Amino acid sequence: MLPSLFISHGSPMLALEPGASGPALVQLASRMPRPTAIVIVSAHWESQALRVSSGARPQTWHDFRGFPPALYSVEYPAPGDPVLARTVIALLAAAGLEAQADSERPFDHGTWVPLSLLYPQADIPVVQISLPSRHGPALQTRIGRALAALRGQGVLLIGSGSITHNLGELDWQAGPHSIQPWAKAFRDWIVDALASDDESRLHDYRQQAPFAQRNHPSDEHLLPLFFARGAGGAFQVEHGGFTYGALGMDIYSFA
Repeated sequence: MLPSLFISHGSPMLALEPGASGPALVQLASRMPRPTAIVIVSAHWESQALRVSSGARPQTWHDFRGFPPALYSVEYPAPGDPVLARTVIALLAAAGLEAQADSERPFDHGTWVPLSLLYPQADIPVVQISLPSRHGPALQTRIGRALAALRGQGVLLIGSGSITHNLGELDWQAGPHSIQPWAKAFRDWIVDALASDDESRLHDYRQQAPFAQRNHPSDEHLLPLFFARGAGGAFQVEHGGFTYGALGMDIYSFA
């Protein structure tokens, strides 16, 4: 059975400059069975209500500004999967979670950047689920659990965000071994809570984790972690590290 994954997708430049994350994702893909499809929650599709992408040919959306022209030419032409989207909506409904189909949603960079490294051939169908971020971690855990059975059908479930995400405090000149203590303390606390499977502590991370507000001024980049955890089983760190001093690049699996 496939695990579920949490992938810290970093800067959009990861697509062109994969650093240590690229080889980690290539190795991870080589160890897993090839998925029949991918369902992904991206930090970059915030919404009020729960939505599921249902288009057959989603576009690649370059939803950022100020990057080199080469990045805007990157395409990820993976197909969508309208049938799987309907299945996702039905599974969510069975768990008491109403979701609507969205046939126009393109792939935002929280989806296509990590997938371009994990499955560069772009030949596996992809369905996105939106992130009703104001509902916090508990909803994402419920969504993950509602869809966990898809793992047994060959569907890879991914949460794409960032283990730390305070862009205002990044050092754009920092090397890979330069890590802010407040970012490391938060990351280590999360890893410990995941390893001990302490759901109540994780859901209350805003109050209990060290430097929570500093690492996540808003919730959206951590929330996909709770989707991945809810959908999976035993926790494992697949890759760890930081870029720009405080942007966590961890990758976790839940087998």
